[in-house]
Amino acid sequence: MLLTITSFFQDPDVTFLFNDWVPVVRVLFIATTGYLTLLVLLRASGQRTLSQLTSFDLVITVTIGSAFGRVITAREVALVEVLAAFGSLVLLQVVVAQIWGRLPAVRRMLTPTPALLVHDGEVQWREMKRVHLRESDLLAAGRKQGAGSLDDVHSIVFEGNGSLSVITRAQLGSGQGVSDITDVESR
Repeated sequence: MLLTITSFFQDPDVTFLFNDWVPVVRVLFIATTGYLTLLVLLRASGQRTLSQLTSFDLVITVTIGSAFGRVITAREVALVEVLAAFGSLVLLQVVVAQIWGRLPAVRRMLTPTPALLVHDGEVQWREMKRVHLRESDLLAAGRKQGAGSLDDVHSIVFEGNGSLSVITRAQLGSGQGVSDITDVESR
């Protein structure tokens, strides 16, 4: 048994704490260069990339993060490949954002429409079921806005980015902020 454990620690293919400085320097170089490149690419791609995330933005963000995490420690991936991957992902993001801004059909496909969950104080149960939320989610959103109960709330909107917007009766004003959503709901 002792011989098996000792031979395991002497296996040349297994590194436990430290083997050589070359891989450490490579990781530091790739991580620093990749990070700085991402900063420049994201800055050049415009502020929309860094604003509230749509589902497409989230996919790109996760993909870039996954690629970055993989290439930092992958010895067989060259720096040029890393930069090409980052550049192509950010370029795709910019192209889709341009198309999104110019073609309403693409915008509707990529951006979920807001859902009116509470209207004039009444919970819209069909919408609640469609977006997979519970009444406790509405109550929590109301509390964050300072509403003691749903009786104090005029409208709660489930926004396209996944956040809940609460409009209390005291904040309603002309109701213009929810009129576009009620128009969508009545179609």
